[in-house]
Amino acid sequence: MPTIAQSGVARSVLGGVDTHKEVHVAAVIDDLGRILATAEFSATRHGYRRLLAWLRGFGELVVVGVEGCDSWGAGLARYLSARGVRVVEVNRPNRQHRRRRGKSDPVDAEAAARAVLAGEATVIPKTGTGPVEALRQLRVARAGAMKARTAAANQLHSLIDTAPDPVRAQLRDVTFKKKITVAAGWRPTITATPEGASRYALASVARRWRDLALEITELDRRIKTILDDVAAPLVAVHGVGYDTAGQLLVTAGDNPDRLRHERSYAALCGSSPVQVSSGKTDRHRLNRGGDRHANSALWRIVIVRMTSHQPTKDYIARRTAQGRTKQEIIRCLKRYVARELFPHINNVITPTGIEPAPTDQQIAA
Repeated sequence: MPTIAQSGVARSVLGGVDTHKEVHVAAVIDDLGRILATAEFSATRHGYRRLLAWLRGFGELVVVGVEGCDSWGAGLARYLSARGVRVVEVNRPNRQHRRRRGKSDPVDAEAAARAVLAGEATVIPKTGTGPVEALRQLRVARAGAMKARTAAANQLHSLIDTAPDPVRAQLRDVTFKKKITVAAGWRPTITATPEGASRYALASVARRWRDLALEITELDRRIKTILDDVAAPLVAVHGVGYDTAGQLLVTAGDNPDRLRHERSYAALCGSSPVQVSSGKTDRHRLNRGGDRHANSALWRIVIVRMTSHQPTKDYIARRTAQGRTKQEIIRCLKRYVARELFPHINNVITPTGIEPAPTDQQIAA
């Protein structure tokens, strides 16, 4: 296949990448949809450099469609964006197309490029280079610690219920925190008996729960510090706490400007009604898509406001008089809350000590 130098004609090309943990498979097509080549590259910084040089070797690179920009393709998407390449996030290929054409990495990479060319893929991926990405990672660690602490608490209750009577007697009729303190202080030396083994197991689980509680406290402190630095106005809104604010920011990402309107953010949170009109019927249904964690955060904000926010109480009274059910009113309130919070989410401040991602103009300069 002739290169640019051989043909003397610069053409526009588009790339598509099927990402994996160890290797990425790339395909390049021209602006008419003709497949030019496919190749495989390692999922390392050296591999990213080779992939970009390979794509640019076919012509003027317009855009690259990348699968899995929030997982295996995150590193590649950041690398390309930092070098002025327009990146579009691509969903996995349509299952009907897969059944017709089969499944392989080159086919998926070609499908990613064609999805961008056809305008089916238009989503700008999250940059993952600012404080919101740091917040996301801390929240992932916290969620894991919370789940492990709950499991440890359940194990402790189960072990106490089945422990020998002398052990149960020491932990009966005391608070959970007291059970943790007593059990964590045991240092049995003999574990060949049921009572010794029970004390050793309870002490192990109690110390695990205590360590996890300390870990969660430290993670909460660090999360609170980030939110106070970058999103103090958001946290100050009535009904918004650190947990809900963190989730709403993580859903939007470090570059909320990728969401052109508050309607886009409401759809991303699954709080925008979906029109299902037909003929003379004009109605909307519940949106079951979007980020359900963000939808849950909106729900918690609404529940808080329903008991402590006078404008919300007045709205509920008015809509109830119109014949709306409680569920319908909550859905409307979630949509209003998403609209109210979007300006705060769109104005996240980069804190001191965290460098913002370079712009295309800075890279070109």
